[in-house]
Amino acid sequence: MSTTRRQMMGAAALLAMPSLASAQTNYPNRTLRMIVPFAAGGAVDITGRLLAERLQPILGQTIVVDNRGGAGGNIGADAVAKAEADGHTILLGNASILAANKFLYRRSMPFDPMRDLAPVTRVSTGTVLLVVNADRPWRSFADLVAAAKAAPGRISMGSSGTGTVSHLTLSSINRAAGMDISHIPYRGGGPAITDLLAGTIDMMFDVIPALMPHVRSGRFRPLAVGSAERVTYVPELRDVPGMKEVLPNSNIDMQSWYSVSVPARTPAPAIQRLHEALVQVVRSEDYKGRLEPLGFTPVWDETPAAFGEYLRAQERVWQGLVEASGASLD
Repeated sequence: MSTTRRQMMGAAALLAMPSLASAQTNYPNRTLRMIVPFAAGGAVDITGRLLAERLQPILGQTIVVDNRGGAGGNIGADAVAKAEADGHTILLGNASILAANKFLYRRSMPFDPMRDLAPVTRVSTGTVLLVVNADRPWRSFADLVAAAKAAPGRISMGSSGTGTVSHLTLSSINRAAGMDISHIPYRGGGPAITDLLAGTIDMMFDVIPALMPHVRSGRFRPLAVGSAERVTYVPELRDVPGMKEVLPNSNIDMQSWYSVSVPARTPAPAIQRLHEALVQVVRSEDYKGRLEPLGFTPVWDETPAAFGEYLRAQERVWQGLVEASGASLD
């Protein structure tokens, strides 16, 4: 066979095969699945649906939101980690899943976020809000601290679960204020809110979107936010102090963030295309206008690599919080 004929046959074979490069540049080419690893209706789910609705016209594909709750978000995140690495299955994760859970589930964590997921970008950030049942007598954070010190262990706080940002915030303020407020973990924020409304428990730290309807109705009284600074972008919370005011030397600044990741080994061009689309959404006034009344604010990373660096730093922060709290879910 002549060299020319061999070259022609080789070229024909290459043309007949879909190249990896073409597959990468053709992203996305079918419906995307966004796994939200918590139940529908919560803060993570709200963020996911806002993103999905705005990403669809940019990417030109339908995005299906798939709620897969359980094990502190590990079940849904593990499904993404084990999905085909082509960028069509994406995870809407948060600080708990990506930075805290490996220290809470030391023996049973089914995946390693740093090894098995590829970072794309953060999409929002927010803090937690401390509220008490409006029937309780405490009008300020100082009132709450005084009451807790006068009756150690008598005041109860419900959380969405052991090791969640609400639990870790309580652990931090207990240590900083030298008080003992009892922690009662629930299977999610919804049941805890129900009990707080009924007066079964006294207080909660939880994400702002879940609590604001009851603040606005007058059923809950806000006493502080978990961030160092006030949350000035929510009108009803502008007069609520941050941790820098109520515990000035504590260095408490609880910030929960939400982000998008894909399976490790997803081709770089697909990650870059997804990053560009997400940043376009997150930087829009429309997205900001929908998020801020809920108590979140948009945030993004300039590159996927920049988010990876941030994630490595956050892992150390959340490891410290978990270890100081003594929490374990194994």
